[in-house]
Amino acid sequence: MPTEANDTDIVNVKQTTAADPEFRPRNYLGSDPRAATCRGKLQSKRSKLNMEINKELRLRSGAENLYSATTDAKTKENVSLELRFVNSSLQLLKEQLAELNSSVELYQDREKVVMPMIPLGLKETKELELRDKLKQFIEIHYHEDGEEYDEPLAELMDLRQAMRTPTRDSHGISLLFQYYNHLHFVERRFFTQGRNICRLYFEWYDSLTGVPCIQTTVAFEKASVLFNIGSLYTQIGARYDRTTEDGLDSAVDNFLRAAGTFEFIKENFSHAPSSDLGTDCLRMLVQLMLGQARECLFEKSVLGLEDGNDLDLCLELSQEAAHISATYDEVLRTAIDTTVKECMPYSWLCLLQVKREHYRALADYYVAKGLVNHQGELTERSVET
Repeated sequence: MPTEANDTDIVNVKQTTAADPEFRPRNYLGSDPRAATCRGKLQSKRSKLNMEINKELRLRSGAENLYSATTDAKTKENVSLELRFVNSSLQLLKEQLAELNSSVELYQDREKVVMPMIPLGLKETKELELRDKLKQFIEIHYHEDGEEYDEPLAELMDLRQAMRTPTRDSHGISLLFQYYNHLHFVERRFFTQGRNICRLYFEWYDSLTGVPCIQTTVAFEKASVLFNIGSLYTQIGARYDRTTEDGLDSAVDNFLRAAGTFEFIKENFSHAPSSDLGTDCLRMLVQLMLGQARECLFEKSVLGLEDGNDLDLCLELSQEAAHISATYDEVLRTAIDTTVKECMPYSWLCLLQVKREHYRALADYYVAKGLVNHQGELTERSVET
């Protein structure tokens, strides 16, 4: 049986197109989608659920249009019954997707018993044929033969195909950043304001609800790629061994990078068409990743604690635990008081409540521990703390 380590394996694949009958080796490769890793299976299930949700949404849209258009009472009754059935199926599929998003244990280092972290699943996207459109634009706008650019355009398609299944390591991050950087130049040359010749439909599925969104702007593609970069950072951060200082340092680094990525999306991409790219959701994700980074720093402080009975050290740990509890309380308020609650997995809310109360209890524990073992008068610093 393949193990989780096989997630970084790649398969040398050759690709053909109608315009190029010869086999051409792909220059960019993601992870093998056929690899039977836990994470690969999870992402495969996510992809299937996304397609089923899309199908049910189309059925519902058609039924609603028929219900509005028909005047026959019998037809309205039948369509109303069909709508109830479709809505029921849609709700069931969304619950199954929420259950997948709740599978946080698959991303952890399961050999150690530690408080689990919350990682994010990747947004899914469909294949996109962009060569013909870009060739046409080159010929009309730049007055050059589009066929001369067949190889660079094929490489761009290879890169987009590969970034759909990035490996869960630095190579996967580099692959996503490489495609994002390519999009910057593609946007400048083919999608500047006033050019309507090149219309490509970028379709991405919401990572939390599975609802598909289609936009013709490269900004949507860029924001979705950045979201996957942030999500991949959360997955990498969650899998480190948090019983060692090196593992904790790496986890902190990745959670902070994830927070920075989500903050960048929030500040630079507005009018999000999907809930996971909305301002409230991104604000919650930034707070969550900062909280998890702070939690790792707290674990590092406890790990390196030499004199566990020193009052000042215990009070510092108590203060830090209280800050972590307050951070998770803020995350919960952001989720509950906004529309994020509607798309956030219920298990996340439960885990956040557990974390909040756990660190609130640790704050009291370290105060009590320090006072019980302290002898003599309290210092001014201890009193202020």
